[in-house]
Amino acid sequence: MPENAAHPIPDRHGQNLFTSDTELHQLLALYLPDDLRRHMLPHFERLGALAGGRLDELAGTADHHPPVLEHRTRTGLDQQTIVKHPAYVEMERLALSEFAMGAISHRAESFGWQGKMPPAVKYVLFYLFVQAEFGLCCPVSMTDSLTRTLKKFGDPELVARCLPRLTSLDFDELAQGAMFMTEQAAGSDIAATLTRASAQPDGSWRLTGDKWFCSNPDADFAMVLARPDDAPAGIKGVSLFLLPRRLSDGSLNRYRIVRLKHKLGTRSMASGEITLDGAQAWLVGERGRGFVQMADMVNNSRLSNGVRSAGMMRRACAEAEFIASQRQAFGKRLADMPLMQRQLDKLRLPAEQARSMVFQTAQALQRSDAGEQGAYALLRILTPMIKFRACRDARKVTGDAMEVRGGCGYIEEWSDARLVRDAHLGSIWEGTSNIVALDVVRAIQRENALPVLQAHLHALLDEAGLAPAFDRALRDALARAAALGQTAAAQGGEVLARQAASGLYHCSSAIAMAWEAQRTGSAARLRWAQLVLLHRVLPRDPLAVADIPADWQAGALRPAAVVA
Repeated sequence: MPENAAHPIPDRHGQNLFTSDTELHQLLALYLPDDLRRHMLPHFERLGALAGGRLDELAGTADHHPPVLEHRTRTGLDQQTIVKHPAYVEMERLALSEFAMGAISHRAESFGWQGKMPPAVKYVLFYLFVQAEFGLCCPVSMTDSLTRTLKKFGDPELVARCLPRLTSLDFDELAQGAMFMTEQAAGSDIAATLTRASAQPDGSWRLTGDKWFCSNPDADFAMVLARPDDAPAGIKGVSLFLLPRRLSDGSLNRYRIVRLKHKLGTRSMASGEITLDGAQAWLVGERGRGFVQMADMVNNSRLSNGVRSAGMMRRACAEAEFIASQRQAFGKRLADMPLMQRQLDKLRLPAEQARSMVFQTAQALQRSDAGEQGAYALLRILTPMIKFRACRDARKVTGDAMEVRGGCGYIEEWSDARLVRDAHLGSIWEGTSNIVALDVVRAIQRENALPVLQAHLHALLDEAGLAPAFDRALRDALARAAALGQTAAAQGGEVLARQAASGLYHCSSAIAMAWEAQRTGSAARLRWAQLVLLHRVLPRDPLAVADIPADWQAGALRPAAVVA
């Protein structure tokens, strides 16, 4: 507890964001092998301490001192540089070097642990880091996703040339990644891509055109969509290319950063417009399959986006809980007032839903990468579900949590305003809500993902051993959500996609939370699962008092898991 906790204006700064999160500890004991969990505890604790202290300070400083684009050196050389505040550079060092967040999934050893880390470890690191800083997590995620896509589709020689820098933890040597897809007329509509690619005798390509929204524009490598000169119009004419910032002789590649964007949020991290003027690049994968290959990178980034929204909701919710527990008004603690208790529940539900979906989706990713039957289809539907719903929920949760702090929450000295501004990017970047909801429907249509999702959730219910009435209510709700998803798929999803995606997300998260509660002995988590079903799924009279049905609560929780 911070020393100044008794002050009339509570300040949580200095609290360890990992050690204070008891629910996260219980979930780690459930989702990670015990030896790996124990090995990672000191690293999670260190990052939690940084996120609640020094990292939070760096994030605030970087937010108030955004990057600046300089077009010439002081001696007049035409050489563009993005000048980043030292606070941002220090955060880069922490994320990419000390905590290996961009490389951990692609290394045979991390944190002294031999062997590949499961995705859940990486996402816990993101979950903790983003509670202090969201902007930098975008380049870190793109570095991770670019490396994954390059390894999966790239020519072996190209992979061998680039991979050492992408997986290095030496801050002076490691490379960062980006993706340059968006054009003025080609945002979500990739088929409208106008950037041209011309083949060269040495096997390289020359790219010409404009890219409209490029985050981390001075990255060492970027994945770029372009249309070869002889390619047909439409989506099948688009190919994927790897664009280096510097050429083999050390000179800058032939593209210019036209300007940096002045953004609502993520101010610490540079986003800009780029003009490609015959820039050298290398084809990744097959010609004409650029969208399919880029989709792999985008889907990985979408999952990371959902994780980051979950982390921001956790930070906002934890701040509100701390304020309510410490702040006195009218002779009582805010936390003892019924309306505040109700308000905090409204913050906790979407935050905890997202947290459960992070672990469920990370587990599906691990199983999919291992080639387990049906796991890819499960991952394929869970990913857009969490991207769609968690990112939208974060916008409301961060805003409502700011209200708990009152007037101070509106002041930029506190984290609340930054969380609100940053939270709005999640439902835009890597696909707006409509696009991602439609992707849930596509997963049903093309991957037959719905039966796989239902089987997975039924297995969780079978194992959970819930009160019979609550179990029936969850199964009935899931059946109705699945029927709606099937209807959306049959009708093309143009009208029902968002409704179906939300219904499937709420049912999936409620079932996952109930299963987790039974496995960990968390009475709070079981109650949250019940409230999700009651308030976010089932029909409800807005003029009636909605209490959890008594028969949902029959029986006792299993003994809590022991977490050391």
